[in-house]
Amino acid sequence: MEEPYLQVCSPIPGRLVGLRQVPDLVFSGMIVGAGIAVRPLPGAKKVTALAPVSGRLIKLFPHAFMIASGEQTVLVHLGIDTVKMRGEGFTCHALENEMVKAGEPITTFSVKRIEKAHYSPLCPVVVLDTTPSDLENPRAEGNQVEAGDLLFEISSAPAGDSSEW
Repeated sequence: MEEPYLQVCSPIPGRLVGLRQVPDLVFSGMIVGAGIAVRPLPGAKKVTALAPVSGRLIKLFPHAFMIASGEQTVLVHLGIDTVKMRGEGFTCHALENEMVKAGEPITTFSVKRIEKAHYSPLCPVVVLDTTPSDLENPRAEGNQVEAGDLLFEISSAPAGDSSEW
């Protein structure tokens, strides 16, 4: 039997920032889904982002990745506008379509290079196609977390009532 809740953990150590404060409308407007962002700790140079959930790594870009776990898909974006860096400062440790366990290394990135390029190092962690009311037991903004600490839980069932489809 499947667990009723999926636990979504922090991919990196840092301080929690609400999505509404992320300088990108896709995240701040929760267009792709609900979640929270993690700001790398002050002085961080290189950070290895870990899988926030166990599942299949369905998309892997140098600057972002998505993991499907049950009926949910979790997106981790490493910095804002970092797609413009074209992979510079990012090293992938996993392969697209492979099964990963929560806590396994996915990508190492250079916070210094992101900041030097004048981009934000904030890392949104979002469950696609969800709203804030879908998140259970969310950690409060401003809290400091370690990689692997619980950020929030979400029902592992599909969002919405199937009779509405």
